[in-house]
Parts: sequence; C-alpha cells; structure tokens
Amino acid sequence: MHSLHWTSRMISRALRSSFSTLLESATGAAASKGGEGALKSASPRPHFVSVVCGFAKDNLRHKYKPGKYGEDSWFKASTEQADVMGVADGVGGWRSYGIDPGEFSSFLMRTCERLVQCSHFNPQRPVNLLAYSYCELMEQKKPILGSSTACVLILNRETKTVHTANIGDSGFMVVRQGEVVHKSEEQQHYFNTPFQLSLPPPGHGPNVLSDSPESADTMSFPVEDGDVILIATDGVFDNVPEDLMLDVLRDVEGERDPVKLQMTANSLALMARTLSLNSEFLSPFALSARRNNIQARGGKPDDITVVLATVAM
Repeated sequence: MHSLHWTSRMISRALRSSFSTLLESATGAAASKGGEGALKSASPRPHFVSVVCGFAKDNLRHKYKPGKYGEDSWFKASTEQADVMGVADGVGGWRSYGIDPGEFSSFLMRTCERLVQCSHFNPQRPVNLLAYSYCELMEQKKPILGSSTACVLILNRETKTVHTANIGDSGFMVVRQGEVVHKSEEQQHYFNTPFQLSLPPPGHGPNVLSDSPESADTMSFPVEDGDVILIATDGVFDNVPEDLMLDVLRDVEGERDPVKLQMTANSLALMARTLSLNSEFLSPFALSARRNNIQARGGKPDDITVVLATVAM
C-alpha cells in the first residue's frame, strides 16, 4: 500500500504539471481580454435554474446521502463567473473486491465542487476540474481505490457559452425549440466498458483500464435563453430512448419555476427507474448489446442520476 501511495503521488504530480501549463495559457488569454470586456455595455448574464433527482439501484443497501444516489455522485456550484454541474458514476465491479465504488465518484464530485470556488478556477476549462480532482484523489494518504466515469459542464456567464468535459458513458443533452442541438458521445473501449478514471489496488494495475483526464471528450457551444440542459449518468441513457427523453424535456423549455422543473426531473428519473426494471422492454442498452452480437432484452438496472437545468437570461 505504501508503494501504491508513492506511485500515485508521482503520477499525480506529472498530471498536475501538465494541466498547470494548460491552465496558465487559458487564464492568460482570458486576462488579456479583461479590459476589453469591461468597456462593453452591460447585457443580461445567463444562469442556470437547476434541480436534481435520482434513485439508487439498491435502495436497501444505499441510504440517501446528499450528493449521491447509490454509486452515482453529483454536484452543482455557482460563482459570479459561472454555473457548474457534474455527475460521476462509480464502476460497480469493484464491490466484488471489497471496494465501495461510490467513494471514488463521490470524492471526484466533492472536490470539483470545492475547486469551483478557488481563485484559479477557469470557467472555460471543465477538464481542469476533473484533472485536479483526480490528482487530489491520487495524493490521498489513505488511497481511494476504484474507478469512475464523469461529466462536467460549465456555463460561462460572460460569454454565454457552455463548456463540457465527458469521460465515459455519463453525458449531457441540450434541447432547443423541440430538438436536440448538442449532446455528448459515449466513450467506450468496447461494449459496456466505458472510459474511466481509475486507481486500482496493488497488483491489479496492468489488468485495469485507466484513462487520463485529458482523454475526456470536450465541447464548447453558445446557449440561448430557454435552452434545456440534461446531464445524467448511464442509468438514464441506457434505459430511456432519446425520443421519449425529448418528449419530456420539450415541456420545460424556457421554464424558470424550479418546482415545475423538479417535477420534470422526477418524472424522467422515475421513467428511467421503471424501464430499467422492465424485463420485456427493448432498451437502448439492449439494442446496443444486439449491435455487438449479444442477445439481450429488457432494461439495465442501475443507479440513476438526473441533473436538469434551463438557461435563464
């Protein structure tokens, strides 16, 4: 365990060094535009109206804890510069090794939430949040073992632009005027084996998939007043077909009442939960399995996390 700690610290320092370079270059570019921005006339600054809902796969094993649904974790944070949301899904296979998969995902999200409030936070670089959170995890004296997918989304209020970083099969979707205008793409090594951040126990390293934060798929795009943004774990995307999801999300375009938004998030999470337990439903997960020559039918029981937001200007 001692050698694991020192190896983790060495890898962490290398990652921290590379991402510090990225951070400094991005921050310098932003600073050079600061004076120009101050001269522009004031305009409405966008923000998120956001809510959360979810279910643990095994409600008997997992008691409710803030920021968690089973092995899924999530966070929301705000500053004067930005609104930030994220989800992470701990890889459940570690439980058979006596490792709690939820600890890894929870540490990532809690650390992201804290780093948003730090002076070096860059509202254009969600991958930095993942990178520095992962570095901190690897530097812990008591190793936090396991793996997790993750998706982080930042609304830069100044530029009215959303920046995303997604690693694995959690993801996001943006709906405008009844259509999906932006969405993440799954990152899979092979069927049902997503990209993931990992810290394996001693002796398991060569046999464990471990992707770097810089492997995350990143996107940037402008948003408009009334846009609906869903960020969720694979328990949602594996069980709810996109057309059904779109029917639900269309109804809250432009919605600024958090109560109505919460009702929609509840409905979507419950839909995912219900379909995951339906053994006859031909779910997106089952269809994907068949495309990989695996005969499957029914939903995929899993933890479910829905973070739902609308853009208000």
